[in-house]
Amino acid sequence: MEFTRAASLATGVPLRTDFRRFRVLLVTPTYPPVLGGSEIEAQRVSAALIRRGHQVEVMCMDEARMPKQPRWVDDAGVPVRIVGAGFAERWQPRVFAAAVAWTLLRESSRFDLVYFLMQGLHLASGIPVLRILRKPFVMKFSGSALIPEMQQSWLGRLELDWLRRWAKFVPVLNEGMIEEARAAGFSLSRLVWMPNPTDVGLFAPASENERCTLRESFGLTGLTVFYSGRLAPEKELSALLGGFAKACAGNPDATLVLAGDGPCAAELSDLAGRLLPPGRIRLLGRIGLNDIRAWLQAADVFALVSSREGFSCALAEAMSSGLPSVVSDIPGNRQLIEDGIHGALCRAGDEDSIAAALARLFDPSVRARTGREARRRIVENFSTDQVADRYENLFARACAGAGEH
Repeated sequence: MEFTRAASLATGVPLRTDFRRFRVLLVTPTYPPVLGGSEIEAQRVSAALIRRGHQVEVMCMDEARMPKQPRWVDDAGVPVRIVGAGFAERWQPRVFAAAVAWTLLRESSRFDLVYFLMQGLHLASGIPVLRILRKPFVMKFSGSALIPEMQQSWLGRLELDWLRRWAKFVPVLNEGMIEEARAAGFSLSRLVWMPNPTDVGLFAPASENERCTLRESFGLTGLTVFYSGRLAPEKELSALLGGFAKACAGNPDATLVLAGDGPCAAELSDLAGRLLPPGRIRLLGRIGLNDIRAWLQAADVFALVSSREGFSCALAEAMSSGLPSVVSDIPGNRQLIEDGIHGALCRAGDEDSIAAALARLFDPSVRARTGREARRRIVENFSTDQVADRYENLFARACAGAGEH
């Protein structure tokens, strides 16, 4: 993990231990009950900082599953304000951007720091206001390839220019993103490696009795490979299905389970029917966090063969649950999985490579050893409390020199 140690010290500022209580406005377009990596991170980090005595409030856009009220405290104890209720979906980003700028102007004295968790029109509206107010802000890129994508539009280039000039720090998720940021002109002193947090208490291995009960309830009789996340092109799931079919051709009890939805759902369902008999590849659709936890405890192997990832919460949760993983050999995955130690690496999009990696984990003794090491890596490096420590230090440095209150 040499990169993570180097990147975490990239600011050149020593770690702080003299924390005062700070007040943070976390601005993110989406938030739970939307269950993406960034949304889960926002909730877990906010709740952890609140437990430590800091004040954190989340500002997000309206979404169909949100409570029908402008403000509420979620089930993690985080105050949330919702913007855009009643507006058509296409107007919501603009309404949200205007509300962010207005809130920063009107309520600037209530916050010491603003934390943008994703890019978008709200970033372009908020940064000039913060610059005028001389208010510190931090912006985290939530996934690989976002910076090159932003460089393709005038708005993205403008936001990148303002971030280079005025952001206190710019957290990123992996080594590849560091290189993307540096290629876009960011100085290393602004960049900070910031992983996503994992709830190691919630995502933990089940007892043998609990595991047997779960497997029986799911109708599992043989080796089970599990995936959770969006069914999107960059996840390379067609290659995963093909690799699984090759690896398990002589194993009629093996099952591949995909949890999630997305634009590739119909295509994958059709492919599953052509590759293997019914029931060998299951598409569950979108399921809740507790159901994902149960499937991780019942499964034998986790698979994530994407062509790009930032820091996969799904992968970290699988590792925390004691599962070895087959993952694509990309920076976002290599920082979590060492080949042969926590699982097996494969080439993204390569069915034969995926099949070979899966076959390596068919040995029960290999799965047991690599699963234990996977759990250890997450518990020792990426628990919610450990990531909250990093955020506490980052925000304290960003607020350094601000007036006491």
